[in-house]
Amino acid sequence: MFPSEALFPLTEEQREIQRTVREFAAAEITPHTAQWDRDSYFEAALVKKLGDLGLLGMLIPEQYDGLGLDALTYLLALEEMSTHDASVGVMMSVHNSLPTQMILNYGTDAQKERWLPPMARGELLGAFALSEPGSGSDASSLSAQAVHDGDDWIITGTKSWVTQGTHAGVILAMARTDTPDARRGGKGISTFIITPDLPGFNVGKKEDKLGMRASPTVALNFDEMRVPADRLLGTEGMGFIYAMQSLDHGRLGIAAQALGIATAAAEAARAYAAERRQFDQPIKDFQAVQFKLADMASRIASARALLYTTARAKDAGQTITQFGAMCKLLASETAMWTTTNAIQIFGGYGYVTEYPVERLFRDAKVTEIYEGTSEVQRIVIARELYPRS
Repeated sequence: MFPSEALFPLTEEQREIQRTVREFAAAEITPHTAQWDRDSYFEAALVKKLGDLGLLGMLIPEQYDGLGLDALTYLLALEEMSTHDASVGVMMSVHNSLPTQMILNYGTDAQKERWLPPMARGELLGAFALSEPGSGSDASSLSAQAVHDGDDWIITGTKSWVTQGTHAGVILAMARTDTPDARRGGKGISTFIITPDLPGFNVGKKEDKLGMRASPTVALNFDEMRVPADRLLGTEGMGFIYAMQSLDHGRLGIAAQALGIATAAAEAARAYAAERRQFDQPIKDFQAVQFKLADMASRIASARALLYTTARAKDAGQTITQFGAMCKLLASETAMWTTTNAIQIFGGYGYVTEYPVERLFRDAKVTEIYEGTSEVQRIVIARELYPRS
């Protein structure tokens, strides 16, 4: 119904990667998606399987055992995966878009050699820890503190909403390295490479979520956690800047996830409308249903066109801050609108777990929230409308 190549011809390599993801998901994931959602179950064995397929090292250069692919090809794979299971899609997205890219872009040669190959192979799953109980959209107000102690850092604080924090082997965590009397906002925050074996590292509460239930989201508690000096990423005090720059790419990943969810819901609604009969005819013949399906197709096509165009701009080295925010905003709101109207087409059946659209509806909502709410995306877009003096 919504072919990727309608407006953007793909290379044979891109088509092959889409097929690989589709066939893998159909065999290994789709049969279990509903049960994993009901049980809030994370299938840890998938990490190595995704690594073996190269799906956890898509953006990592070949010298570090990755595939070294472009952003568009990665997003095509992520979108395809998210049509089958958005929870597995978010695993791919967080790992590929944030921790691996931050180490690649800002890490030392030694850090890259140590961490990137096992992350690309699926031996270590990556996570990202920025938010705290008191700092969400106002992320630079975080309070986790890191202080020098000999050759180490001692970090104390709590991180919230850490995707796959229960199973991550590498976590990029932000903490203040300035002093309370010399707070410099985002410029006083540093990034550290955290592993679960560090003394003082503890996994806290696991959230019981509305959607993406097969993707664990937890708090992480750092109780005077001792971190070796070589775990500081890049320059002290620049970690928040690194995180914000990385989120430009992460937002493209959220857009791809949202498009996968929207496409799955639209396809389910289209098929159901052809099968379901009322008043002696299939409901697809009623104009009210046709208009909903037409709007789904139009919105998905618009969001996909913007995402693919922005991905190509990124691959060309252009700054994408504004368009990345637009991609995330448009795709996430498209996912929420499409899943809501898919349930309406299903009627009462859309409200029960026998059919997938209620799960897709629940999964869609968080795409309007994480990695920057829709309100934050509008702020980013609006700021870019005025040239900086």
